[in-house]
This record gives sequence, C-alpha cells and structure tokens, in this order.
Amino acid sequence: QVQLEESGGGLVQPGGSLRLSCAASGRIFSINVMGWYRQAPGKQRELVAEITSSSSTNYAESVKGRFTISRDNDKNTVYLQMNSLKPEDTAVYYCNADIINLLVSPDPMDYWGKGTLVTVSS
Repeated sequence: QVQLEESGGGLVQPGGSLRLSCAASGRIFSINVMGWYRQAPGKQRELVAEITSSSSTNYAESVKGRFTISRDNDKNTVYLQMNSLKPEDTAVYYCNADIINLLVSPDPMDYWGKGTLVTVSS
C-alpha cells in the first residue's frame, strides 16, 4: 500500500505564509512527478504546482512568484511554501504523486492525499 499524508494547513491572514508538507510512505519503488492541487468551494480541482524527480517545476499562473514547490527524494516528501497569501488561495490543498509500486504494477500509478485546508482570512 502507498499513502500520502499532508500537513501544514491552517488559518492565516492575508499576506501571510504557510508551508505544506506531503510525505509518501509504503511500498514505493520510485516517484515521478509530485504536485499540489487545490479545490475551493464550488470550484473544480486545479493544479497549483508540480515538480519532477529531477526538480523541474511547473506553476499555475495565479501562484507564480508567491509559491515555491520543492521535494526531498530521500524522504519521499514534497513541500509547498506559500507566501503573500490571498483570500482567493483559500481551498483544500491535495498532494498528488505518480508512484511506482512494483507489487501492484510496473507502471506509475496516481495517488492522492486526503487534503489539508488552507484558509486565508483576516
């Protein structure tokens, strides 16, 4: 089994910062892309940022210059540093990873965390 566990969400004032973490555990052979998605009330889930195993990154336009994604391959962990937070960043943030679990398949499979709530409000 493979699990993704997020942490670091919470309530923050506009202009503030938060750091999200997501650790993958279980029968992991390798991890390709890791990323963060978010879903605000009444909206579809959207990509926030993603990072490859070689640390190439991709960001949504709305977070460029404010959010930074990084990963620690030794710890199977991805981070999202969020600065200059705005009320419109309020959402449940989900961790996502393409993981090869050889007990299940030689091909990468898509795994999701349960989400962590980020609320930006004064």
